[in-house]
Amino acid sequence: MAAPYPGLVSAPSPVPEPAGSHETAGPVPLVLAGRRPAGGRGRPPRHLADLPLAERRAVVAGLGQPPFRASQLSRHFFGRYTDQTDEMSDLPRAARDPLAQALLPRLLTAERELSCDGGTTRKTLWRTFDGALVESVLMRYPDRVTMCVSSQAGCGMACPFCATGQAGLTRNLSTGEIVAQVVAGARLLADGKVPRGGSRGVASPDDTARVSNVVFMGMGEPLANYASVLAAVRRLTEPVPEGMGISQRSVTVSTVGLVPAIVRLAAERLSVTLAVSLHAPDDELRDTLVPVNRRWKVAEVLGAAWDYAAATGRRVSIEYALIRDINDHAWRADLLGSLLAGRLAHVNLIPLNPTPGSKWTASRPAAQREFVRRLEAHGVPVTVRDTRGREIDGACGQLAASARSPLPAGG
Repeated sequence: MAAPYPGLVSAPSPVPEPAGSHETAGPVPLVLAGRRPAGGRGRPPRHLADLPLAERRAVVAGLGQPPFRASQLSRHFFGRYTDQTDEMSDLPRAARDPLAQALLPRLLTAERELSCDGGTTRKTLWRTFDGALVESVLMRYPDRVTMCVSSQAGCGMACPFCATGQAGLTRNLSTGEIVAQVVAGARLLADGKVPRGGSRGVASPDDTARVSNVVFMGMGEPLANYASVLAAVRRLTEPVPEGMGISQRSVTVSTVGLVPAIVRLAAERLSVTLAVSLHAPDDELRDTLVPVNRRWKVAEVLGAAWDYAAATGRRVSIEYALIRDINDHAWRADLLGSLLAGRLAHVNLIPLNPTPGSKWTASRPAAQREFVRRLEAHGVPVTVRDTRGREIDGACGQLAASARSPLPAGG
């Protein structure tokens, strides 16, 4: 996934939230007509990543084991990135399998793995316990390692330029399923299976061998799966053994504009970055590109974003996929610049990673340069996202679409 895509939201019709989180339920997801989650799916197995440490201890005690075994088990998963009992020499042999069966079920199975950029970009297609397909991407740079994770299997948005949106929404992912994507990437790094991010494999002084950044920009709309995503953020950022110990400031949660959920996230007083997938500065075009805009208009979405920035002190990232002759006009750059001027915001321009057979394609280089120039003329900070992964079905949802197969009976 070259440009990990900002999460794409569901639209106006509320439906009950599918099971998938073991914590307090969040706002109900919203799904476009004809894009509802498939029914008849079971709940993912309970995993220690679904639970706060105190609840893990209670589960362990219920198995007749000392509660401190929960911390030991958690250190293996969050600190050593393993769920293999034969690597847990500090646990009594007789206790290993019962503990793992209760708190470390296998949630994801690698269906397909692809790499490019000399092996520093690795995309994995995962199959969940019920046959759903999700994707994650590890990107190793000289100074950081970023994991782009999915929060839903599919997406309910039907955004016309997005492969995930074209596939529809299957279900929400559980907290454990989200966290497991990051732990899997961390294990690859720990095992030395990802080359260094420096030029020609030569390390820079800042080269890191651990996951340092997590972006919720894979499949799905994160804020439509609020409870599981919030719990995942906590697991990822709490110190070992509670979680993985990644800095909150290194986590980005994206949304196309679920305004009530943005307001709720601001009240959490976290230090995560909010990324708003805007893609158009005017309602007329955004109604087409991002159908949820028919419910929450550009002014409402940006108003919630500025409130988030005020509450957290964190700069908001405005994601903008540049699409040739659709949203890359000079006047739209000026309109976007006028909306963002003087705000605590940064524009992340994304050269569109086109999906096969789609009429949507990336802007011409000259149009991209002019768009950047006009934003800068308004005093708006802007960068163009590094385009990785075009040769490995890079756009979000492409790999899942190419590998999609019938679900098991009962799925």
